[in-house]
Amino acid sequence: MSIMINTRNSFIFGLCLILLAACGGADQSASGLLNKAPYKGLTDSIARFPQDADLYKKRAVLLSLNNKHELATADYQQAWKMAPDENTGQEFVANLLLVNQPLEAVALLKECTVKFPENPEFRRRLSEVLIQTGNNSAALKEYDEIIGIDSANFEAWYEKGVLLARTGDTTAAITSLQRAYELQPIYFIGNTLADIYAASMDPRTVPFCDTLIARDSLKIQVEPHFIKGRYYADSKLYQEALQEFEACIRLDWKFTDAHLEKGLVYFEMKDYKKALETFTFTTTVSNSNADAWYWMGRCYEAMGDKENAIANYRKAYALDKGFIEARERAKQLNK
Repeated sequence: MSIMINTRNSFIFGLCLILLAACGGADQSASGLLNKAPYKGLTDSIARFPQDADLYKKRAVLLSLNNKHELATADYQQAWKMAPDENTGQEFVANLLLVNQPLEAVALLKECTVKFPENPEFRRRLSEVLIQTGNNSAALKEYDEIIGIDSANFEAWYEKGVLLARTGDTTAAITSLQRAYELQPIYFIGNTLADIYAASMDPRTVPFCDTLIARDSLKIQVEPHFIKGRYYADSKLYQEALQEFEACIRLDWKFTDAHLEKGLVYFEMKDYKKALETFTFTTTVSNSNADAWYWMGRCYEAMGDKENAIANYRKAYALDKGFIEARERAKQLNK
């Protein structure tokens, strides 16, 4: 019994020595790097002027530019400790996220919202990081704080609306996005609002998309046509849907999703020949699009051509190993 205990203690002691040696080696490695070009000049200056926060920040930026983000963290931390200004706070937050320390980033952002209450960007950034960590309710509270301070902050209204849509509160999402669009009627907000209208089969979809299309004097916006087409397709107004997808393709023939949706409309209409032609053309636009190959398989299967159906399902699965339905359909037909 005593021999086993001694052996175990020796093992633990040896493990501790290895870990200490590794830590020491890492410290020596970092020190060696910082004393070489291009960091040596700043390292020497820090040794001479250890209270100069700007020197730590300059070295942190240089380390970041060379993808040495873990080493940069210590310098950002020191610069922030010595001179906590807004720019340093923003850069330190970005660094913490790069080195996968979101909880530390949240803590720093909360500190920044207290230190710089007049700067809404810290609350917006805090909301984004809270969303990344899965704390949606806290993120919504931050957006409400921003809006309470400045009700004309369209970005906060927009981001709040997107988050509400993601959490399934469509009604509240629409209200927030409508407010964002009223404050700043720009396309990315309008397209997001139109997309949510369409997804919820809201009758405002078509007239709102028409408004976006009318405002597009340069005739370059495909999204309103695409959203309108999907709404028509979901409403089983297939001819109207085809017209909108054709409009998308005229504006941008490389817009793969428009080709796919057009093919899906033909498939729903049971016009498998035209659907196949459309999906086949889609593969010339994007040869690596697994969905196009899958739907070619569906067309062949619907027309009774098992051999070509299997070949296309296998092609889809080869392009996307997560495409389980393609693999399973090929298996079923191959029995």
